Amino acid sequence: MTQNVAVLGTGKIGEALLSGMIRAGWSPANLLVTTRRPERAEELRTRYGVTPVSNTEAAKSADTLILTVKPQDMGTLLDELAPHVPAERLVISGAAGIPTSFFEERLAPNTPVVRVMTNTPALVDEAMSVISPGSHATADHLAHAEEIFGGVGKTLRVPESQQDACTALSGSGPAYFYFLVEAMTDAGILLGLPRDKAHDLIVQAAIGAAVMLRDSGEHPVKLRENVTSPAGTTINAIRELENHGVRAALIAALEAARDRSRELATGNG
Repeated sequence: MTQNVAVLGTGKIGEALLSGMIRAGWSPANLLVTTRRPERAEELRTRYGVTPVSNTEAAKSADTLILTVKPQDMGTLLDELAPHVPAERLVISGAAGIPTSFFEERLAPNTPVVRVMTNTPALVDEAMSVISPGSHATADHLAHAEEIFGGVGKTLRVPESQQDACTALSGSGPAYFYFLVEAMTDAGILLGLPRDKAHDLIVQAAIGAAVMLRDSGEHPVKLRENVTSPAGTTINAIRELENHGVRAALIAALEAARDRSRELATGNG
Protein backbone atom coordinates (compact mmCIF):
# COMPACT_ATOMS: atom_id res chain seq x y z
CA MET A 1 0.00 0.00 0.00
CA THR A 2 2.70 2.45 -0.99
CA GLN A 3 0.75 4.22 -3.72
CA ASN A 4 -0.39 7.78 -3.12
CA VAL A 5 -4.16 8.15 -3.13
CA ALA A 6 -5.91 11.53 -3.23
CA VAL A 7 -9.51 12.14 -2.17
CA LEU A 8 -10.83 15.25 -3.88
CA GLY A 9 -13.73 17.03 -2.21
CA THR A 10 -13.40 15.37 1.18
CA GLY A 11 -16.84 15.53 2.78
CA LYS A 12 -18.46 12.93 5.03
CA ILE A 13 -18.12 10.04 2.60
CA GLY A 14 -14.58 11.06 1.66
CA GLU A 15 -13.60 11.27 5.31
CA ALA A 16 -15.20 7.90 6.04
CA LEU A 17 -13.16 6.44 3.19
CA LEU A 18 -9.95 7.97 4.54
CA SER A 19 -10.50 6.66 8.05
CA GLY A 20 -11.38 3.21 6.73
CA MET A 21 -8.27 3.08 4.58
CA ILE A 22 -6.12 3.99 7.56
CA ARG A 23 -7.75 1.26 9.68
CA ALA A 24 -7.12 -1.16 6.81
CA GLY A 25 -3.39 -0.40 6.90
CA TRP A 26 -2.84 2.54 4.56
CA SER A 27 -0.23 5.01 5.79
CA PRO A 28 -1.52 8.57 6.26
CA ALA A 29 1.71 9.67 4.58
CA ASN A 30 0.34 8.21 1.32
CA LEU A 31 -3.07 9.88 1.56
CA LEU A 32 -3.78 13.32 0.12
CA VAL A 33 -6.98 15.36 0.50
CA THR A 34 -8.47 18.41 -1.14
CA THR A 35 -11.18 20.60 0.36
CA ARG A 36 -12.83 23.93 -0.37
CA ARG A 37 -12.17 25.40 3.08
CA PRO A 38 -8.71 25.75 4.67
CA GLU A 39 -10.12 25.06 8.13
CA ARG A 40 -11.56 21.77 6.90
CA ALA A 41 -8.19 20.82 5.43
CA GLU A 42 -6.47 21.53 8.73
CA GLU A 43 -9.10 19.52 10.58
CA LEU A 44 -8.36 16.47 8.41
CA ARG A 45 -4.61 16.94 8.80
CA THR A 46 -4.93 17.06 12.60
CA ARG A 47 -7.38 14.16 12.85
CA TYR A 48 -5.74 11.70 10.45
CA GLY A 49 -2.24 12.92 9.64
CA VAL A 50 -3.08 13.19 5.92
CA THR A 51 -1.70 15.89 3.64
CA PRO A 52 -4.01 18.61 2.29
CA VAL A 53 -3.12 19.73 -1.25
CA SER A 54 -4.71 21.62 -4.11
CA ASN A 55 -6.66 19.80 -6.81
CA THR A 56 -3.85 20.46 -9.25
CA GLU A 57 -1.22 19.10 -6.87
CA ALA A 58 -3.30 15.99 -6.30
CA ALA A 59 -3.63 15.40 -10.04
CA LYS A 60 0.10 15.69 -10.53
CA SER A 61 1.34 13.60 -7.60
CA ALA A 62 -1.24 10.95 -6.67
CA ASP A 63 -1.33 7.52 -8.30
CA THR A 64 -5.09 7.30 -7.79
CA LEU A 65 -7.64 10.12 -7.73
CA ILE A 66 -10.96 9.57 -5.94
CA LEU A 67 -13.47 12.25 -6.92
CA THR A 68 -16.16 12.69 -4.26
CA VAL A 69 -17.59 16.10 -5.18
CA LYS A 70 -21.29 16.53 -5.92
CA PRO A 71 -22.42 15.51 -9.42
CA GLN A 72 -23.22 19.09 -10.40
CA ASP A 73 -19.64 20.14 -9.52
CA MET A 74 -17.89 17.34 -11.40
CA GLY A 75 -17.61 19.12 -14.76
CA THR A 76 -15.89 22.13 -13.20
CA LEU A 77 -13.50 19.86 -11.28
CA LEU A 78 -12.58 17.92 -14.42
CA ASP A 79 -11.89 21.15 -16.31
CA GLU A 80 -9.40 22.01 -13.58
CA LEU A 81 -7.82 18.56 -13.45
CA ALA A 82 -7.65 17.63 -17.13
CA PRO A 83 -4.40 19.46 -18.04
CA HIS A 84 -2.59 17.75 -15.16
CA VAL A 85 -3.85 14.13 -15.20
CA PRO A 86 -1.58 11.79 -17.18
CA ALA A 87 -3.25 8.98 -19.11
CA GLU A 88 -2.03 6.25 -16.76
CA ARG A 89 -3.60 7.87 -13.68
CA LEU A 90 -6.50 5.86 -12.22
CA VAL A 91 -9.58 8.03 -11.67
CA ILE A 92 -12.35 6.74 -9.38
CA SER A 93 -15.68 8.55 -9.43
CA GLY A 94 -18.07 8.46 -6.51
CA ALA A 95 -20.65 10.74 -8.12
CA ALA A 96 -24.20 9.45 -8.58
CA GLY A 97 -25.50 9.24 -12.10
CA ILE A 98 -22.39 10.30 -14.01
CA PRO A 99 -21.13 7.64 -16.46
CA THR A 100 -17.47 6.81 -16.96
CA SER A 101 -17.73 8.17 -20.51
CA PHE A 102 -18.23 11.67 -19.04
CA PHE A 103 -14.73 11.44 -17.54
CA GLU A 104 -13.12 9.69 -20.48
CA GLU A 105 -14.28 12.46 -22.84
CA ARG A 106 -12.70 15.16 -20.64
CA LEU A 107 -9.44 13.49 -19.63
CA ALA A 108 -6.46 12.27 -21.62
CA PRO A 109 -7.17 9.43 -24.09
CA ASN A 110 -7.14 5.94 -22.52
CA THR A 111 -7.38 7.25 -18.93
CA PRO A 112 -8.68 4.39 -16.76
CA VAL A 113 -11.90 5.32 -14.94
CA VAL A 114 -13.78 3.27 -12.35
CA ARG A 115 -17.26 4.24 -11.18
CA VAL A 116 -18.18 3.50 -7.57
CA MET A 117 -21.46 4.07 -5.74
CA THR A 118 -21.06 3.67 -2.00
CA ASN A 119 -23.40 4.69 0.83
CA THR A 120 -23.31 6.41 4.21
CA PRO A 121 -22.82 3.24 6.33
CA ALA A 122 -19.21 3.71 5.22
CA LEU A 123 -19.09 5.85 8.38
CA VAL A 124 -19.35 2.63 10.44
CA ASP A 125 -17.51 0.29 8.03
CA GLU A 126 -20.77 -1.28 6.80
CA ALA A 127 -20.97 0.28 3.35
CA MET A 128 -22.02 -1.44 0.15
CA SER A 129 -19.80 -0.13 -2.66
CA VAL A 130 -20.82 -1.03 -6.20
CA ILE A 131 -17.96 -0.93 -8.72
CA SER A 132 -18.02 -0.69 -12.53
CA PRO A 133 -15.14 -0.30 -15.00
CA GLY A 134 -14.88 2.29 -17.74
CA SER A 135 -13.61 1.49 -21.23
CA HIS A 136 -9.93 1.54 -20.26
CA ALA A 137 -10.02 0.13 -16.72
CA THR A 138 -8.33 -3.24 -16.26
CA ALA A 139 -8.85 -6.03 -13.76
CA ASP A 140 -5.98 -4.56 -11.73
CA HIS A 141 -7.74 -1.20 -11.59
CA LEU A 142 -10.91 -2.87 -10.34
CA ALA A 143 -8.97 -4.82 -7.73
CA HIS A 144 -7.34 -1.59 -6.56
CA ALA A 145 -10.74 0.08 -6.20
CA GLU A 146 -11.97 -2.93 -4.22
CA GLU A 147 -8.92 -2.70 -1.96
CA ILE A 148 -9.72 0.94 -1.21
CA PHE A 149 -13.47 0.64 -0.69
CA GLY A 150 -13.17 -2.71 1.08
CA GLY A 151 -11.84 -0.72 4.03
CA VAL A 152 -15.34 0.64 4.71
CA GLY A 153 -17.52 -2.38 3.97
CA LYS A 154 -18.39 -4.79 1.17
CA THR A 155 -17.87 -4.36 -2.56
CA LEU A 156 -19.76 -5.69 -5.56
CA ARG A 157 -18.86 -5.52 -9.25
CA VAL A 158 -21.68 -4.80 -11.69
CA PRO A 159 -21.92 -3.70 -15.34
CA GLU A 160 -22.18 0.07 -15.57
CA SER A 161 -25.64 -0.29 -17.11
CA GLN A 162 -26.84 -1.42 -13.66
CA GLN A 163 -25.34 1.49 -11.73
CA ASP A 164 -28.46 3.68 -11.72
CA ALA A 165 -30.49 0.80 -10.29
CA CYS A 166 -27.82 0.20 -7.65
CA THR A 167 -27.85 3.89 -6.77
CA ALA A 168 -31.61 3.71 -6.21
CA LEU A 169 -31.47 0.49 -4.22
CA SER A 170 -28.22 0.76 -2.26
CA GLY A 171 -26.86 4.29 -2.52
CA SER A 172 -30.16 5.78 -1.34
CA GLY A 173 -31.20 2.62 0.50
CA PRO A 174 -30.22 3.62 4.06
CA ALA A 175 -32.59 6.61 3.87
CA TYR A 176 -35.56 4.30 3.24
CA PHE A 177 -34.78 2.35 6.39
CA TYR A 178 -34.39 5.54 8.43
CA PHE A 179 -37.75 6.69 7.08
CA LEU A 180 -39.31 3.37 8.11
CA VAL A 181 -37.77 3.56 11.60
CA GLU A 182 -39.06 7.13 11.95
CA ALA A 183 -42.59 6.04 11.03
CA MET A 184 -42.49 3.00 13.32
CA THR A 185 -41.22 5.14 16.19
CA ASP A 186 -44.17 7.47 15.74
CA ALA A 187 -46.45 4.43 15.73
CA GLY A 188 -44.87 3.23 18.97
CA ILE A 189 -45.59 6.58 20.58
CA LEU A 190 -49.20 6.41 19.33
CA LEU A 191 -49.45 2.97 20.94
CA GLY A 192 -48.34 4.40 24.28
CA LEU A 193 -44.57 3.85 24.39
CA PRO A 194 -42.03 6.54 25.30
CA ARG A 195 -40.00 7.65 22.27
CA ASP A 196 -36.68 6.32 23.57
CA LYS A 197 -38.10 2.86 24.27
CA ALA A 198 -39.88 2.72 20.90
CA HIS A 199 -36.64 3.72 19.20
CA ASP A 200 -34.58 1.06 20.99
CA LEU A 201 -37.12 -1.67 20.22
CA ILE A 202 -37.24 -0.83 16.52
CA VAL A 203 -33.49 -0.40 16.06
CA GLN A 204 -32.75 -3.76 17.67
CA ALA A 205 -35.47 -5.41 15.58
CA ALA A 206 -33.85 -3.92 12.46
CA ILE A 207 -30.38 -5.10 13.46
CA GLY A 208 -31.62 -8.59 14.31
CA ALA A 209 -33.60 -8.90 11.09
CA ALA A 210 -30.63 -7.70 9.01
CA VAL A 211 -28.27 -10.20 10.63
CA MET A 212 -30.74 -13.03 10.03
CA LEU A 213 -31.12 -12.01 6.38
CA ARG A 214 -27.35 -11.95 5.99
CA ASP A 215 -26.43 -15.09 7.90
CA SER A 216 -29.36 -17.51 7.64
CA GLY A 217 -29.38 -17.96 3.87
CA GLU A 218 -33.18 -17.99 4.00
CA HIS A 219 -35.38 -16.09 1.55
CA PRO A 220 -37.00 -13.02 3.15
CA VAL A 221 -40.44 -14.52 2.47
CA LYS A 222 -39.51 -17.56 4.58
CA LEU A 223 -38.21 -15.40 7.41
CA ARG A 224 -41.37 -13.30 7.32
CA GLU A 225 -43.55 -16.42 7.37
CA ASN A 226 -41.69 -17.63 10.46
CA VAL A 227 -43.02 -14.56 12.30
CA THR A 228 -46.50 -14.67 10.75
CA SER A 229 -48.68 -17.13 12.66
CA PRO A 230 -52.29 -17.85 11.58
CA ALA A 231 -54.78 -15.18 12.70
CA GLY A 232 -52.00 -13.50 14.68
CA THR A 233 -50.84 -9.96 15.16
CA THR A 234 -48.28 -9.94 12.36
CA ILE A 235 -50.63 -11.04 9.58
CA ASN A 236 -53.05 -8.28 10.55
CA ALA A 237 -50.25 -5.73 10.25
CA ILE A 238 -49.12 -7.18 6.90
CA ARG A 239 -52.70 -6.96 5.61
CA GLU A 240 -52.79 -3.25 6.42
CA LEU A 241 -49.45 -2.68 4.70
CA GLU A 242 -50.79 -4.38 1.58
CA ASN A 243 -54.11 -2.50 1.80
CA HIS A 244 -52.21 0.79 1.86
CA GLY A 245 -50.06 -0.16 -1.13
CA VAL A 246 -46.72 -0.10 0.70
CA ARG A 247 -45.13 -2.63 -1.67
CA ALA A 248 -46.22 -0.68 -4.74
CA ALA A 249 -45.08 2.58 -3.15
CA LEU A 250 -41.61 1.16 -2.53
CA ILE A 251 -41.29 0.00 -6.12
CA ALA A 252 -42.41 3.41 -7.38
CA ALA A 253 -39.98 5.15 -5.04
CA LEU A 254 -37.04 3.10 -6.30
CA GLU A 255 -38.01 3.79 -9.90
CA ALA A 256 -38.09 7.51 -9.11
CA ALA A 257 -34.62 7.34 -7.54
CA ARG A 258 -33.28 5.46 -10.57
CA ASP A 259 -34.80 8.03 -12.94
CA ARG A 260 -33.23 10.87 -10.96
CA SER A 261 -29.85 9.17 -11.19
CA ARG A 262 -30.27 9.08 -14.95
CA GLU A 263 -31.21 12.79 -14.97
CA LEU A 264 -28.01 13.65 -13.13
CA ALA A 265 -26.05 12.13 -16.01
CA THR A 266 -27.59 14.70 -18.34
CA GLY A 267 -26.48 17.60 -16.15
CA ASN A 268 -29.93 18.37 -14.74
CA GLY A 269 -28.70 18.98 -11.20
